Amino acid sequence: MNREPNFFQNLQDELSDGRAWLDRSIVLIYAVIAGLFVVAFTLTSELAFEWFTHLREVAPWSILIWTPALTAAIVWCTRRYFPGAAGSGIPQVIAALDPQVDTTIRPHFVSLRLALAKIALGSASLLAGLSAGREGPSVQVGAGVMHDARRWLRPGSAMNDHALLVAGGAAGIAAAFNAPLAGVVFAIEELSKRMDSRTNGVIISAIVLAGLVSISVFGNLTYFGLIALPRLSWGVFFPGVLVVLLCGALGGLFSRLLAASIQGMPDRVSAYRRARPVRFAAGIGLAVAIIGMVTGGATFGAGANEVKDMLAGSAELSRVYTLLKLVATWLTAWSGVPAGIFAPSLSIGASVGNDVAQLLFSDEARSLAPILIALGMASFLAATTQAPLTSFIIVMEMVDGRAMVLSLMAGAMLASLISRLISRPLYPMLSTLMIRAVQAAAAPAQRMETTAASPGTDDKPPAPAPASHR
Repeated sequence: MNREPNFFQNLQDELSDGRAWLDRSIVLIYAVIAGLFVVAFTLTSELAFEWFTHLREVAPWSILIWTPALTAAIVWCTRRYFPGAAGSGIPQVIAALDPQVDTTIRPHFVSLRLALAKIALGSASLLAGLSAGREGPSVQVGAGVMHDARRWLRPGSAMNDHALLVAGGAAGIAAAFNAPLAGVVFAIEELSKRMDSRTNGVIISAIVLAGLVSISVFGNLTYFGLIALPRLSWGVFFPGVLVVLLCGALGGLFSRLLAASIQGMPDRVSAYRRARPVRFAAGIGLAVAIIGMVTGGATFGAGANEVKDMLAGSAELSRVYTLLKLVATWLTAWSGVPAGIFAPSLSIGASVGNDVAQLLFSDEARSLAPILIALGMASFLAATTQAPLTSFIIVMEMVDGRAMVLSLMAGAMLASLISRLISRPLYPMLSTLMIRAVQAAAAPAQRMETTAASPGTDDKPPAPAPASHR
């Protein structure tokens, strides 16, 4: 007669594999380290932008020299020493997760070395005043740290490279946004597409630990603070739908523009970018500096302060802020610096919601502005990344908008659908380009190694050449 195992037998079976518990402990320790790395990234990037703001206040016209020069220096350093650190960082993690990517190529996309470089160069991008975010790069930072844990794990451990990369990337999102739930959803929706029952408990624990590290440093505060949401009514339906439609179309066009620019188009500008990338970056830096000066500095940086002002109803932004912020973000990404688009996308979406509230409705109806701003953030981010679940949960946790769960979810889903009619998913396409570039660069070296190892068709030395050819 079979008996059900009792509590003590279950406990004994669970503790019998000491090596498995050691592996889990190593992974959780690395999760804490990943959280510390992201916290350090947050502090250095905020300090870097404060220095830029101080420079702009002391010597406004110096920005026309400072931003182009530093942008060119960042691109030169990235291309020469850390080519895998360029761009957002999310495509690199997706590329590293590709089953067709060989383990020898994976360090080109994620490593502890690239994580440190991402922190330094990503902070330098904000020191230059570029329209850049640190949240996407935090994904690569977290993945690079967690991937380093594999050296301490036993061969055949359930925590393989795939599990470590998913845990690290999601931990980066959780710590960057102070949003653990968003990290879990990001792991499923954007990185893994599936969860392994053997490792999902450790992965979720790693995400929560990284989030707790962020909370222990910055406090249990939402990213944009608490917003006062008026009572939802049918009066917000039509302006809300308008915001979602605008963000879906604009986000789809923005995603398509980014993909076409980074991939390279058959035009003279793209040809010049390929031939003179550092000079091109300097020109981009000059354009971003001019746009920032025209807008009174509003388009510099990630845009978090502008979103807070919009939510508080105290923003004094130009009517063309949405367009200029989009252009500045596009140019920043096109330049090739290590920079993300998450935070700038939230700023663009928020400005769409704010513009709709300010332009189309009466003073009484403007009390709906916080709702439309939150809806715009979720919708534009979903349209740009085509990750609607992650987008609406990020915004929900950032503004403590649990009362808007269904509205944010519906807006993100609809905006993502509209975007898919305009553009292919951005991150998977960029990851495919990166894989091809790395494989193409590695192919000549592999052929040389093969030739050196096999000089002839068999083990015999090649026959001497005829005298007439000596």
